[in-house]
Amino acid sequence: MFEPKIIGFCCNWCAYAGADLAGINRNQYPPNIRMIRVMCSGTIEPLYVVKAFKEGADGVFIGGCHPGDCHYQSGNYKTQRRIVLLKRAISEIGLDPRRIRLEWVSAAEGQRFARIITEFTEEIRKLGPNPLKLSGVENGI
Repeated sequence: MFEPKIIGFCCNWCAYAGADLAGINRNQYPPNIRMIRVMCSGTIEPLYVVKAFKEGADGVFIGGCHPGDCHYQSGNYKTQRRIVLLKRAISEIGLDPRRIRLEWVSAAEGQRFARIITEFTEEIRKLGPNPLKLSGVENGI
């Protein structure tokens, strides 16, 4: 059975803390995600997402603070605008835009974080492997 590789960029203050709470509360979610902690979702350049796909990721999750709760005031609004454009761009190169998921998760939403990751993993399983994967090369993801 196909097991997707998902890269998760998570804001230090909210989404990453939500993932941590999920662990503390023993809320289970699939181990398919490899998390990268960033200080703010607004620091995630579109190039990072494209590179993740190019190097073999089947899906990319981006988690940030709820609108109005960003520790850097407007980082999550910047992220939201970028993701809309990025989804359009990746569909032009043959990737399904559902392979990118942006969610707002607070530090107190561990159970919600686990549910979102479980749903996203299932969706990526249904979409199948990344069609842009380099043939036979895993590239460490």
